[in-house]
Amino acid sequence: MSEQKKRQEALIYHAKPTPGKIKIVPTKPYATQRDLALAYSPGVAEPCLEIAKNKDDVYKYTAKGNIVAIISNGTAVLGLGNIGPEASKPVMEGKALLFKIFADIDGIDIELDTTDIDKFVETVKIISPTFGGINLEDIKAPEAFEIERRLKEELDIPVMHDDQHGTAIISAAALLNAVVISNKKLSEVKIVVSGAGAAAVSCTRLYKAFGASSENIVMLDSKGVIRKDREILSKEKAEFATDRKISTLEEAMVDADVFIGLSIANVVTAKMLTSMAVNPIVFAMANPDPEINYDLAVKTRKDIIMATGRSDHPNQVNNVLGFPFIFRGALDVRATAINEEMKMAAVKALAELAKEPVPEQVNIAYGETRLTFGKEYIIPKPFDPRLISEIPPAIAKAAMDSGVAKKPIKNWDKYRDELLQRSGNDNKMVRLLINRAKLNPKKIVFAEADHLDVLKAAQIVHEEGIAEPILLGNKETITELKKELEFDADIQIVDPNSAEFEEKRIHYATKYWESRKRSGTTLYNAKSKLRERNYFGAMMVLEGDADGMISGYSRAYPTVVKPIFEVIGRASNVKKVSTVNIMITSRGPLFLADTSINIDPSAKELAEIAQMTANLATTFGFDPVMALLSYANFGSSTHPNATKVREAVKMLHRLNPNLKVDGEIQIDFALNKDLRKSQFPFSKLDGRQVNTLIFPNLESANITYKLLKELNSADSIGPIMVGLRKSVHILQLGASVDEMVNMTAVAVIDVQEREKRKQAKQAKQN
Repeated sequence: MSEQKKRQEALIYHAKPTPGKIKIVPTKPYATQRDLALAYSPGVAEPCLEIAKNKDDVYKYTAKGNIVAIISNGTAVLGLGNIGPEASKPVMEGKALLFKIFADIDGIDIELDTTDIDKFVETVKIISPTFGGINLEDIKAPEAFEIERRLKEELDIPVMHDDQHGTAIISAAALLNAVVISNKKLSEVKIVVSGAGAAAVSCTRLYKAFGASSENIVMLDSKGVIRKDREILSKEKAEFATDRKISTLEEAMVDADVFIGLSIANVVTAKMLTSMAVNPIVFAMANPDPEINYDLAVKTRKDIIMATGRSDHPNQVNNVLGFPFIFRGALDVRATAINEEMKMAAVKALAELAKEPVPEQVNIAYGETRLTFGKEYIIPKPFDPRLISEIPPAIAKAAMDSGVAKKPIKNWDKYRDELLQRSGNDNKMVRLLINRAKLNPKKIVFAEADHLDVLKAAQIVHEEGIAEPILLGNKETITELKKELEFDADIQIVDPNSAEFEEKRIHYATKYWESRKRSGTTLYNAKSKLRERNYFGAMMVLEGDADGMISGYSRAYPTVVKPIFEVIGRASNVKKVSTVNIMITSRGPLFLADTSINIDPSAKELAEIAQMTANLATTFGFDPVMALLSYANFGSSTHPNATKVREAVKMLHRLNPNLKVDGEIQIDFALNKDLRKSQFPFSKLDGRQVNTLIFPNLESANITYKLLKELNSADSIGPIMVGLRKSVHILQLGASVDEMVNMTAVAVIDVQEREKRKQAKQAKQN
């Protein structure tokens, strides 16, 4: 994609369909006149009077306790510099989005048109009654230090400048673990810090708080080593000035144990790296390009422990590991500040979490057999689901122990359960799928590539590295559409009806006829069918010319299923192929089956569908907790529609006793733990949150997933085919570009898993 195209795509993303990235939604009923009278006049007067009597009741009757102001004046925005308050707004909205999806905090961005410290501080103080916390962002040094210092002194709510402390907290956690792995002591290591801005100063201060020695620290700015004999030094730079008679980074790196990069790309050379001490620790955190290229660094020093700010290398120092969870914990105990004790608690919690066994969901997301504490895993991954339940409690406890918590937590188990409930309200699932697919892309046929939206999806898939698309369809049409999309990559185009592919078509037709000649198919018939894209694409997959296939955008589902079943067929141990839709809901992903194929499955077929769905959930790193649904609960009806579900559950309990499954059960009892416990405490689902729903028939499953999609705006991934011999997936008619991209990721992961199973089987045989 050209730079102009990337620019246009970014602008469209922020502008359409609604400008910006955040909105406000009601949390109370508003349908009736009574609701409105309670929401506003006259009912609103009652909480107003209560708050007037006791100011702390504002947390009881309003959303203050879950709202953080994200405040900037636009003087140090990302790598863009001083671009002004209006231009900083997209970044602040992005920060609000991260607050919401990682910690369920409502972030409100506020851009101040002033560079005057007094005006800035006074403005924030005036508006502070609205918020439960203040996140300062993208304010240039040294003003940032003074603004934060004064606001922390003068306000009784948490205040944190994330540019300073976010990177400090995450990198300090990584440093604590890196020092352990390198068999060194923090109090003894020699540290070189490249950069002297807000982040560099805050990082170095925090390292000192954990035991790093001032005498062992050398800091550099754009002029070189910050020395005590330099004539003009700011207060912050003077704090880290050295009396060593060195001037350059090259000199500073000799025998250094640790390099901390918060500066610019490529300032560290391979020669500098070789001059460092044994087991060097290098945190090259400049973005998007680090101070030294990762591949060059690990090639130069085999004993290196390295971290960067990038997601495509191990040990990403990412602020999203910190600020959402720090503010979550601070808000939940109504802390009056974010103090040093709380920041240090965050560091320790992150460092300790990296030493714990990693959930399979995280291993799967990052394509690892088993992530373990070591050189390439010194801090948790951003997608680790444990962050929400581990970091906020550590912050909350530190706030309580240090005396700044106004609402102490009494029941920690209940609090952790509440935090886990907050973690389901985002699209982590989609990010997990995309990231995992990108680790080992596969060749995927797009069977309808001469449709604009399908080609758009293929373009995204190619440019994001999710898969290697093969474009199937009319070559002239595809070529013209590629020009329209500025899709100039050299991608294979396959036109089944062209002379170029006649030999291949005849080969496929012969193979197809050989497999179907005793099912009423003639060779002439086979040759005719192989002019159709779905037969041709499926044969490409069957013959190994492609790894997987996506189709169904422009045709009704049954017409696409038929050639897939004829060519690909069921896996050897499968009686019924079925489909699963993953619905991304506010409570987390829900696996729904069978949404597209089996109209009225028998009890035995229902059990097989349930087992395959459980296997799929496990493949994506989820522990399936499964409800087999009905209009009845546990024997309350003797109708055949209910009894078949009951029989299916009995089969599952007998065949797979470890599977967390029960039914028959109505959907409200399945999804509501408290309701279920009150009526059916004997259920095997007791105390568990159901994440997998098996429907008694196609009608109910299909209606439900489409209802969720349209009324609740729940994203849908699927229908995912389970039980086929190869990775072929059929879209719903008119699927969106995003849905096609997500399904491509699923197809790639499907291929990856099949390869793993094949390799494991071969290894076992050998």
